[in-house]
Amino acid sequence: MHFEQLFYFQTVAKHNSFTKASEELNLSQPALSRSILRLEEEIGVPLLERKSRGVVLNQYGKVFLEYVNQVLSEMKDAKQKIHDMVDPNHGTISLAFIQTLGSSFVPDLISDFQKEFPNIQFQLSQNISSKILKEIHAANIDIGFCSPLEQHEGLCSVPVLSEELFLIVPASHRLAEKERINLSEVADEPFILFKPQTALHDLIENLCHEAGFHPRKVFEGYEERTVSDLVGANFGVAIVPHIPNLDKSKISMIQVQSPKCFRVIQMVWRRNGYMSPAVTNFKEFVERTGYRNDQ
Repeated sequence: MHFEQLFYFQTVAKHNSFTKASEELNLSQPALSRSILRLEEEIGVPLLERKSRGVVLNQYGKVFLEYVNQVLSEMKDAKQKIHDMVDPNHGTISLAFIQTLGSSFVPDLISDFQKEFPNIQFQLSQNISSKILKEIHAANIDIGFCSPLEQHEGLCSVPVLSEELFLIVPASHRLAEKERINLSEVADEPFILFKPQTALHDLIENLCHEAGFHPRKVFEGYEERTVSDLVGANFGVAIVPHIPNLDKSKISMIQVQSPKCFRVIQMVWRRNGYMSPAVTNFKEFVERTGYRNDQ
């Protein structure tokens, strides 16, 4: 059994297709098929079911893939660890964060960190919390800043920021001139919510339930600015975090005094995954500076 066979098998399983896998691997499809066939012969059972439109893992293939993923992940960690031993003051951190942190929090944090560690670079990505957590689980991301509502097996987290949420209403709304309200005052209003895949969706529904009502949904979006624009177009009201540089000519942002509307931003990483010196330095920097809990 060769190392490359495991990688080939993982790629075929990812695409459920020899054609797409061979394109990614830059390998001819017959050569890829022969390699997988030799692997199946060595294991002693078929791992894939050939279909007219591709392949799927059978029960043996699913079990084998779990161990292949572990082996390849550990080999990746081993190579990275050796590289870090050769040059511990350099490295790249893969960092993901939710959209609202992109205007100031993350840029300021990276700028301050690189004053202390100028040779450490970053690969950045933005996404919703659920996708960030999946990418951390898959070891595609080192550190994530997001807002999980519950603990996830295999992940560790610490709170870094408490972010206030506000009610936004159209500029012509009956409550537009108010500075503070109770959330129950908009119980009968149409709500623009966030998609169920986002952490904000469940949080906002919980806040509405705490205020004694279930929000009447008229639309669900992924991005805060999309939700804000729809509020400005008189589609409904919404609860959002602070949005930098928001055009307030069409909306009014109101503080909610009851219930208290906040979400906690967490720094998240894998519990048992290899953590390079660069990632360790960054994690410890966040934990020992004002970027934890004081923003």
